[in-house]
Order: sequence, then C-alpha cells, then structure tokens
Amino acid sequence: MVRRLRPVGLDFLRSAPVRPAFTAALSASPRAVYRALAEDVPGWVRWFGAVTEAVPVRDGAGRDVRLRIGVRFEETILAADAFTRYAYRVDVTNAPGITALAEEWWIEAVAGGGSRVRWTFAVDGPPAALAVTRAARPGLHRSFRGAMRALDRTLAAG
Repeated sequence: MVRRLRPVGLDFLRSAPVRPAFTAALSASPRAVYRALAEDVPGWVRWFGAVTEAVPVRDGAGRDVRLRIGVRFEETILAADAFTRYAYRVDVTNAPGITALAEEWWIEAVAGGGSRVRWTFAVDGPPAALAVTRAARPGLHRSFRGAMRALDRTLAAG
C-alpha cells in the first residue's frame, strides 16, 4: 500500500525520535562524493547495493527510488549544498509503519586528502515502527559501509 508521509524539514533530522547515523572515510574528494550523491542520481545503482533504481524528478527537486527489498520512495530534496550536504525527505512510500522519514549526507574534507561522509536516517512513527528501525540499525550500518566502499572504488576507477 502506497501512502503519503508527514512532510518534514531539515529540523526533523535533529528532532526525529530515531536517528541512526553512520560515518565512513573515503579516499575520494568531497567534490567527487557530492557529485555522486546529488548530481548522478541514476548512478546510485552502481555503488549502493540496496538501490535498484534512482531517478531525478521534478527538474531535480525530487527523486524516485526503488530498493531491492521492494520498497519505493518518492522524495523531495531539502538541501543540496555544493560539496558538503545533500538531504531529502520521503513524501510517499510503500514501507509500512513509518509516518516521517528524512535522510542527510554530510561530506567534509579530511586532512591529507579524501572525505568523511556521515549519513543520518531520521524516522518517526508508532512505537512498533520505531522499534523495527532501531533493530534494523546493524543492517543499515552494513548497507552504508558497503555502499561507501563501493562508491570509493567507483570514484577511483573514474
């Protein structure tokens, strides 16, 4: 069943009841990482194993994303700050339980070259949905870690 979620803004990324966040070090520059995240949306399928389709929509103001597990997201971009931050909220999904969802990617330069990437996954919903999200934290972390390794390899290969 497809349903509309509560629209949230950037403040939700700091106030959501569940906000797992993960970091990774990449050898790629912040510029290259940002471009892969925000500008090459269809390219997500090459490096983020959970993603089977990612399409920019509404002249780049949103994205339609499909995951291997059958979940679909219609998203609105909340922030696209060149080479530092990319954030979006989910407007419509078939994922059960959740009432609001936003994600944020922070990218910062690392001394000596490379980048540090932090991904925050902010969720609200009834207690059962929040418990499932908390329990999914190790899986989200594995997915993120694998995606960042694959992204770094993809960017190194050109």
